[in-house]
Amino acid sequence: MTPASGRRPVSAPRRAVRRARKLGKRLRATCAVAYLRVRNLAARGPVTGSAGVVVSLTTHGDRIGTVSIGIESIARGTLRPQRLVLWLDTPDDVAACPASLRRLERRGLEIRAASDDGPSTYGQRNYGPHTKYYPYVMSTPRHTVPLVTADDDIVYPPKWLALLVDAGERHPGAVSAHWVSIMGVEEDQVAGYASWARARDSAVRPANFATGVSGVIYPPAMLEELRLRGEGFLDSCPRADDIWLKWVALRAGIPVRQIGPVPRHFPIIPGSQAQSLMSTNVGDNQNDHCIRGLFSAEDVALLGASAASHQLN
Repeated sequence: MTPASGRRPVSAPRRAVRRARKLGKRLRATCAVAYLRVRNLAARGPVTGSAGVVVSLTTHGDRIGTVSIGIESIARGTLRPQRLVLWLDTPDDVAACPASLRRLERRGLEIRAASDDGPSTYGQRNYGPHTKYYPYVMSTPRHTVPLVTADDDIVYPPKWLALLVDAGERHPGAVSAHWVSIMGVEEDQVAGYASWARARDSAVRPANFATGVSGVIYPPAMLEELRLRGEGFLDSCPRADDIWLKWVALRAGIPVRQIGPVPRHFPIIPGSQAQSLMSTNVGDNQNDHCIRGLFSAEDVALLGASAASHQLN
């Protein structure tokens, strides 16, 4: 029997296969990191290119010292963005950037402080994970190109951006992501985040939830909607950017889809998960708290009908 969450029980052989895959992924990540460190020292080519998108990400704390690895993985891609922007919290953070980031800056990386872009309604500039997109949204008077967001602790494969750009061109009005989950509903409320099923197709449905860690492309219409919504996330979900982004898309009627038949999670930079936001939000049920405070009864009803349709299929 399939559990209420939509996930099937995992047999012992399948668990063994999953463990082997995880080990293989860690080994590949270790090798990739070594290569990307050398690349950072030796490469002279630009990190930007001809793709008509902007890639934006943020980092903080100890990860400022390792984010260059993730950025190098984007820069070695088969397709490079017209702009690649790294957002830090303060001008002091920008001034103290390590040599690895300065080398990337000389090749076209933009390193900016969130506090560079005018006064905040809330009198603060610590946007947390929302820094990956919000300062950019507010820095441009009118959006005409899509935005791709990335995380600071992931080694992205060479075709990562090309696949997102292709999805954006084929579905220009949608949010497209490498990893999508299906929001479940139980007893007239959104089910626990950890129980959500993973998408196994590219179908559009209201219950689709884009997980930012693997990369997401947002159309200009979504960026304009985020501008209109302003800094409301500071009250409702200051540490859960994916949840806010999903809610905004749902309210605006902007569809969310997965770009492939299965969700993809890419290798993590070894040692970078000491400050993992995802593990904190999931382990402490922070995501569930944010969701129940943000999604209305009408939102939940729409999600429930969508999730039920997914289970029937």
